[in-house]
Amino acid sequence: METTWNEVDAYFAERLAPSDAVLEAALADSAAAGLPAISITANEGKFLQVLIKIRKAQRILEIGTLGGYSTIWMARALPKGGRVVTLEIDEKHAAVARHNIERAGLRGIVEIKVGPAATSLAQMKREHVGPFDLFFIDADKASTAEYYEAALDLAKTGSLIVIDNVARHGRVIEADSDDGDVLGMRRAVERVAADPRVSAAALQTVSTKGYDGFILAVVN
Repeated sequence: METTWNEVDAYFAERLAPSDAVLEAALADSAAAGLPAISITANEGKFLQVLIKIRKAQRILEIGTLGGYSTIWMARALPKGGRVVTLEIDEKHAAVARHNIERAGLRGIVEIKVGPAATSLAQMKREHVGPFDLFFIDADKASTAEYYEAALDLAKTGSLIVIDNVARHGRVIEADSDDGDVLGMRRAVERVAADPRVSAAALQTVSTKGYDGFILAVVN
């Protein structure tokens, strides 16, 4: 089945989410710098762009920059005056992302904050930054529930929250797991499920990244 997933993913990407030299260079530079190969797929990038346009988002908060590949997809969908704030704990990753974002011509649109996301989020709350129209949570999975709560503090009615990698290759159903990422995602799912402040749904996905999924929530 994985061969089929790859072929179908490529089929849709070629037609609906075609890549270009800037996006390919961002992936290549990330690989050359030794960053983990965990960037979103092109189809996921295009999906985020569609959400941004549906929401008419102008302010985006991304938690987990990596090499800036997803950042570029989202920033390209913003209207004039739009802005992406993206949080990255690793200075090496942030340096790669800065280069990729500058090459994409998005330097004035994207702000990278380097440091633990929890620290950056707490500072943004103290400074009354926001609200944001869309959040993309794709950082360390063990802390996803905390990132979700922080996002709500920076959100408003109608804000969208996208939480990536929720299915964990199907392991999210393993209540007795000793994997911190699985347990972290289970905490996040339970938090969202019990939260009257949002309406949410989960979708499982298959792609070149294998079997996973995401949660899409809207703030009530």
